[in-house]
Amino acid sequence: MKTALTIAGSDSCGGAGIQADLKTFQALGIYGMSAVTAVTAQNTLKVYDIQEMRPRMVYDQIRCLFEDIEIHAVKIGMVASIPLIEAVARALKGVECPPVVLDPVMISKSGYPLLKEDARQALVTHLFPLARVVTPNLHEARALTGKAIDDVKSMREAARRIVEKGAKKVVVKGGHLGGDQATDVVFDGQRFMELSQKRIVTQNTHGTGCTFSSAVAAYLAREYPFFEAVHAAKTYVTGAIEHALPIGKGCGPTHHFHALYAKAGLL
Repeated sequence: MKTALTIAGSDSCGGAGIQADLKTFQALGIYGMSAVTAVTAQNTLKVYDIQEMRPRMVYDQIRCLFEDIEIHAVKIGMVASIPLIEAVARALKGVECPPVVLDPVMISKSGYPLLKEDARQALVTHLFPLARVVTPNLHEARALTGKAIDDVKSMREAARRIVEKGAKKVVVKGGHLGGDQATDVVFDGQRFMELSQKRIVTQNTHGTGCTFSSAVAAYLAREYPFFEAVHAAKTYVTGAIEHALPIGKGCGPTHHFHALYAKAGLL
């Protein structure tokens, strides 16, 4: 069975972070493992607090898994500080690393900072070179490039700039752009592809970024070519949003097992 490792923070309400990653891996036929970088106190309304793990503990979680289990893909999510970023980079540099998907998590939907400002350059310096693909949303792409992004043309330019910073491939997610279509710009350093799906009107989008990046990792673990992996991940996350769960008083979670529930007649 193919396996994947998520290196990310824990979401106490289960819709994002390592919980979303593990659900996504399982839904897509991948055995999932996790290295927890932080514990969050959050619900569907907002993030209340974050407690980071000790960098050595994060390093040890990663290395002990690689010593025992063949890992076919790695997804990196929230790594909030320079010491955590350095610990993750040190751990992955010491192993034969499979494809790495980096989701540069910077801020929660409620506005809570998930990446310290002084750690942005460390993310670029230490983790971009290790990543097969980086998956920023528009806010994250703007923070990484320092440029306004308000249409597909500027998304393409942002993708070029992110590759110039050391990323091998990039997906700039356009979910925050507005309009009838949700369009992502995919760039492998040479060729662009645009992926569009009809926008689903719902407030229940908690964890969509985590779900998408872990889906890309799952399909890479299954040895899909890059563009096919991103296309399949886009289709999967669109279905998860379409069947999102009205749980909580805020932004509810996506439905990671929507396809299985449909087959069982539970949707």
